[in-house]
Parts: sequence; C-alpha cells; structure tokens
Amino acid sequence: MKLSRRAGLVEPFHAMSFTAQAAGLRAQGHPVVALSLGEPDFGAPPAVREAMREVMDGRPLPYTPAMGLPELRAAIAGFYRDRHGVEVDPQRIIVTSGASAALLVVAAATTDLGDDVVMADPSYPCNRQFITSFGGQVVTVPTTAETRFQLDRAGLEAAWTERTSAVMVATPSNPTGTSIPYDELTAICELARDRGAWRIVDEIYLNLADPTADGTPARSVVGIDPDAIVINSFSKYFGMTGWRLGWAVLPEVLVPVVERLATNYFLCASAPAQRAALAAFTPESLAVCEQRRTELVARRGLVLDGLARVGLPVPVTPDGAFYVYIDVTGTGLDAWEFCERALQEAHVALTPGRDFGSHTGAGHVRLSYAASRADLAEGIDRLRRFLGTL
Repeated sequence: MKLSRRAGLVEPFHAMSFTAQAAGLRAQGHPVVALSLGEPDFGAPPAVREAMREVMDGRPLPYTPAMGLPELRAAIAGFYRDRHGVEVDPQRIIVTSGASAALLVVAAATTDLGDDVVMADPSYPCNRQFITSFGGQVVTVPTTAETRFQLDRAGLEAAWTERTSAVMVATPSNPTGTSIPYDELTAICELARDRGAWRIVDEIYLNLADPTADGTPARSVVGIDPDAIVINSFSKYFGMTGWRLGWAVLPEVLVPVVERLATNYFLCASAPAQRAALAAFTPESLAVCEQRRTELVARRGLVLDGLARVGLPVPVTPDGAFYVYIDVTGTGLDAWEFCERALQEAHVALTPGRDFGSHTGAGHVRLSYAASRADLAEGIDRLRRFLGTL
C-alpha cells in the first residue's frame, strides 16, 4: 500500500507541537499562560448561543443547499452593505465549514498542476498547503518591516512568471496583525487582473481591523475589485472558532464551479451552526462584537507597552487581527529555541515563526493577544523574568 504524493507534500504544522507540550505541562499541574492560540476568549455572542440552544430542540435538521442557507447568505450580503458600503449579490456567497473549506474549494477551482501562486513571506501556512495539494507551486515573496511584512505591487511584479495564475494576500495578516494599505491593495489587484490572474483575498480578520481615518470600518477589497475571491469566517470577529463556519464571495463565473465542488467535497456546512449564525447579524450581536473589538485594541496596547518594557521589539505595530510579530534576534536565541525555553522555563506558550515562512521565521515569534488581560499581564511578567535569565 502506498500514500498519495499529495499527502507527502503537505508539511506538518510545526507549532502544534507547542500546543501539545503546553497541554502536557498543564496535566502535570503547571499553570501555562497560552499566548499562542488565535482564538478569542470571548466565545460566540450570547444571542448566537441562545439561537443554537433553540435550534437543537429535537427538530429535524436536514441538509441545507450546498451554497448555504439562502437567509444566511442574504444576511452576509447585508453585512457587506451596512458595514462596508458595498453591494454583494447573495447568489455569489457560499457558506462553508470554516474558512478552511472555503479555501479548499477555491484552490480546487483555480489551481492546476504547474500553476504559480504568489504569497507573502510570512503568511499563514495552511494557505500554502491548499495550493500545493492541487499541484500548484507557491512563490513566496520575502517582506520586511518597511512593507509592514505584507506583499506590495513591486514584490508581486518581481515574483511574476508566465505560470502565475493567482495572488493570495491576507489583510490583516496572520501572523503579523498588519494590513495592506488600501492603495497598495488596489495596485496589487489591478496588476493581477490586468494579467489575467485570480485575486484571492483573505479578510478573516478584516472586521477586527482599526477603522479608517474618517472613523468608518476598514474597507473590503470588494469595493475595489468586485471579481476578487474573498475569504471570511465567523471564527474571529464573531468569536465562533469551534463552530466551523466561514464563507467566500465569488466572481459569478466561479459560482457554479464552486457549488459543484462543494457538493462533492462536503455537501453543506453544519445546518444548526448556519441557523444559529443568523443571530450574529442582529443589532444586539453586532454591538457585542464591536465592544469586543475595542477590548482587543486595549489588549494590544497593554501588550505593546509590556513588550517594550521588557525589551522585546515589535518592528511593525499591528492594526488588525490580534497578533504581534516579535523580533527575538537580540536575545541570542532563534525563534524555535526561544519558544521552547519560554514554555519550559517560564510556562508561557508562544508560536515560533518557522511555520509562517523562511525569510523572517527564524528570528520572529508570534504572540496572540486574544487571551484575557490578566493572562497577558502575567505572561509578559513571566517573559521579563525569563529574559533576565538569558
């Protein structure tokens, strides 16, 4: 018996070993401060939890259409209209089993053997694995603090080949928490569109991003490139990580293709999760989510101040998501050793940069400030004491 070549190409998510080590330390009675997980500590808004209790009352829960409940797709379209000021036809929206499933069907629909897909280094590792699983070649563009660790038009042009079929960006980004300036995002999309390539834009953290200069919410790429493929999720802004619910906004040409793929790959997203998610778009739930976004901004300030005090530099201040990308080169340790020792000696769980890319990964560590203020303060104090031992 043999394994598929595809299975051999998919790299492990190395940082998960730190999650396992942290669990082992907790089992031994050590109080680990987890600043490694991209998981808000809030959970789903109360109205969503109540809606789930109601829908799980014993009623039949048949399959939904492969593209998702029509009323949920309409609610998502209404969210784009009310929050971002853009009109999206609900027929262009697919509801998926988490954003990962959206990326799966999008990669399947747009990637052929030998295609080049351009991404930034650093970037979320699973995005690379989706492309390689369908025979594509990921072309990573090294980034720097000067470009906010984000891809820009110049970097995309330099990486372009005759085989380039798509560019994939995340704004705001995991692991850096930084956004692509809107003018730069426009330039990236224009270049790719003019050369006939797909634009795949991960906006999973968009609604956690800082408002624009005039106080309006951060803008969606839909406003500048109606034919971009946009990936989003209920996990981060709505705090529904374990619910496994996401969505994509598709260009019209992809709708029947993705519907066919979704039907075969996962049939439909969870029916009860979809029905409960309708309550995420009520004024009550949206007000809760905005309060939580504001709280995350306060936590960001606490973390940035604390890291500055203990001498751990953050080269670029994040403006979205809930991550800071810390430069640990001044400690004399590489990122992997730094995280191993911080976990074993200080019982603070962080994420080394290895998974996110090779250009900055050895010298940078991701900290998630999705944890409580108390945990953040305790974690930084432990890091202070740990640094004193080096």
